[in-house]
Amino acid sequence: MNTNIRKMKHLIFTISALLFLLSGCAKDKVEQPRFEVRTAALTFKVGEEITFNFSGNPDNITFYSGEDGKKYEHRNRTSLPGKLQLQFTSLLDRGLRQNLSLMVTSDITGAINATTVSAAKWTDVSSRAVFSTGADNTPSGAIDLSDFSDLGKPISVAFKYTDVKTTAQQNRWVIRTFNANSVRGTSVTPLAVMADAGWVGINYKNPAAVWTITSAQLLMYGGAANSDDNEDWVVSKQLDPNFIKSDVGFVVKNISTQTSDFTYKFNSAGIYKVTFLASNRLGESAKETVKEITLNIVQ
Repeated sequence: MNTNIRKMKHLIFTISALLFLLSGCAKDKVEQPRFEVRTAALTFKVGEEITFNFSGNPDNITFYSGEDGKKYEHRNRTSLPGKLQLQFTSLLDRGLRQNLSLMVTSDITGAINATTVSAAKWTDVSSRAVFSTGADNTPSGAIDLSDFSDLGKPISVAFKYTDVKTTAQQNRWVIRTFNANSVRGTSVTPLAVMADAGWVGINYKNPAAVWTITSAQLLMYGGAANSDDNEDWVVSKQLDPNFIKSDVGFVVKNISTQTSDFTYKFNSAGIYKVTFLASNRLGESAKETVKEITLNIVQ
């Protein structure tokens, strides 16, 4: 009799434990978000406040207005054909003779060092830039490198300094500013500035006179009179003209807040596909609901 009672108690305990585990699994299950959004109309004026009325209470809501840089369909996009454009400012001091070249290659895909720079095929594009002839902060103008962009490869640019032994002081060059952008019509994606262009100095002749690289400028001090022949390069990291930043949305709600209506204004006329991404998440699991509204914004 006691044996049967013990067996029954054990069975009841086992069943209870299983029910508890199943209950926990059910609670841990991620549910499909229940979410709806509506507006009072589909046509609004520029600058008019638009109220988006929500129903449901998902953990998270992200808003994509449909404006440039804020489109849901481009949230994961990282590549789009573009044209590389450079600009820099320079100073030439002392010798006042042109001995600095702007070079371009798409051959370097790994480390930048004396070996890879020597092995690469470089193109001299100095004729596309304006260099200082003595005035400080001389703007180069916009340097169009679209012919290299079409190759579909990352591009490195370099400033190549050469000078020879004479009784005169060698040239001093300073690159004050540097900007590399990917251009698509009127849209510009920054690729690098002076501080993050990844410059690497390469010395081939006269190690006593080399490029000094800082976050603020590139400096080639040159040498005194009768200094040895010099050849030094300063090479940028690989620049991808097809790089584009993914579009981003605005977080309207997260798991710690309650659902409330959301307002927004458009500053330009046009037709906008507004998207709300609602999601429920638990650990690595997630379920999403997407709602779209097409709005006509008029003057």
